[in-house]
Amino acid sequence: MILHFLSNYINLFCFLLVIFLFLLFIDNIRNRNPDRFPPGPWPLPFVGNLFTGLDFRTINKLAEEYGEVFSLRWGSEKIVFVSGYKMVKEALVTQLDSFADRPAVPLFDKILSGLGLIVSNGYLWKMQRRFANTHLRGFTEGKRSLELSIQQECVFLCEAFQAEKGPFDPHFILNNAVSNIISSLVFGHRFDYHDERFQNLLRLDSEAIALSGLTQTQLYNAYPRLFEYLPGPHQKMFANYKMILQFIRDEIKKHKENLDPTDPKDYIDAFLLEIEKKTSDPAAGFNIDTLVSATLDMFEAGSETSATTIWWGLLYMMKYPEIQEKVQAEIDRVIGQSRQLNMDDRPSMPYTDAVIHEIQRMGNVVPLGATKTACKDTTLGGYFIPKGTAVNTNLSSVLYDKNEWETPNTFNPEHFLDKQGQFRKRDAFLPFSAGRRSCLGEQLARMELFLFFATLLQRFRLSPGPGEKMSLEGQLGFTYAPTPYMMCVTPR
Repeated sequence: MILHFLSNYINLFCFLLVIFLFLLFIDNIRNRNPDRFPPGPWPLPFVGNLFTGLDFRTINKLAEEYGEVFSLRWGSEKIVFVSGYKMVKEALVTQLDSFADRPAVPLFDKILSGLGLIVSNGYLWKMQRRFANTHLRGFTEGKRSLELSIQQECVFLCEAFQAEKGPFDPHFILNNAVSNIISSLVFGHRFDYHDERFQNLLRLDSEAIALSGLTQTQLYNAYPRLFEYLPGPHQKMFANYKMILQFIRDEIKKHKENLDPTDPKDYIDAFLLEIEKKTSDPAAGFNIDTLVSATLDMFEAGSETSATTIWWGLLYMMKYPEIQEKVQAEIDRVIGQSRQLNMDDRPSMPYTDAVIHEIQRMGNVVPLGATKTACKDTTLGGYFIPKGTAVNTNLSSVLYDKNEWETPNTFNPEHFLDKQGQFRKRDAFLPFSAGRRSCLGEQLARMELFLFFATLLQRFRLSPGPGEKMSLEGQLGFTYAPTPYMMCVTPR
């Protein structure tokens, strides 16, 4: 009896061992790296480097150990990371056409279905980006109209700050103000700071962006079929985006009901008219689903990063009051208190401009950029990268590159000033990335950062709330944002 039991047990064990060894063999064959593929930490069977974090700090440490071009494997997906200014420039600029596509990322494909401006590829992407460039430029009627819109929003923002009688968290007020600029272009109107529906939208979006960067959420990309049915932060993220997309669909419905073909008032109107014109070219992607995805892309890209950068900026000004005072001295000298700033003032305000650039550098808002994929077999840093391999350019490593910045880990506006105190550009300043997939809204963001930031410092002296430690340690989601803080403002 006992021998029979042991025999069955041994047979079962041997059978399972054979199955395991067979699967291990298949896994090894399927995931074997080609010759000269970038090195990286040894992957575990079946799961790869699943327990290695994908946050920028971990990536920076791995780059020190394995070099500026290294790889990780999540499940069966290989990801190449590129660090350091010279190597990132090689990938994004020198080899302009080698890394211009987006990979299929299950986490975002579920939301955007490969449509819109950020995750699409090929002909669809070219047509959508060209349309967005043309019509956003048209609706702003050149720099002056867009500048006026931001100036008007600056007034509302300052009124909202002044209405706060004690310490307050500026996060969502800033989000609302910056979001109103892209909302005016896309939806045709701004939203009041007390609009509960829009405030809820901003909260949903901010939470979804934070959740998307969590390691637990990223597990969905490794095993989407499994995690589709498992609980976790990815489910909350999907639920948030479902409500955000419904908000956008409701706005599109209103536009369809009130559309005047002779007078398109915003981006949605123009896109709806383009749908009618492009019925014979379905590959161009002019349909409602693409409009929803593109509108979400523009709303997030045109608000979240700029608002977060200003949020960092206010924190740095409180952390370094002597720099705040120098900015305000320059504002008083060039502008005074009797008129509003405009973009023509920026060349006369090199110190303020340098401070804003240093905020962008140190704020490090999008540390790993957006994932790209190799469009063809290529070589980078002496390593072979096969077509279809996912590639992340580590923008954080560029902004903190010790070979490019005199004091990379210190907040130092002198990085952007020459010996005469005039503003100087720096090649390693790449917060908007570079190449074909660089930020579509870079010009808008630059205007927003200068006008919002300088206007707030013209109007207010900023100080931390009682007991605030002003920590510069941020919190990482898809973007890198400050740890929430309380601040006080005193009219100047």
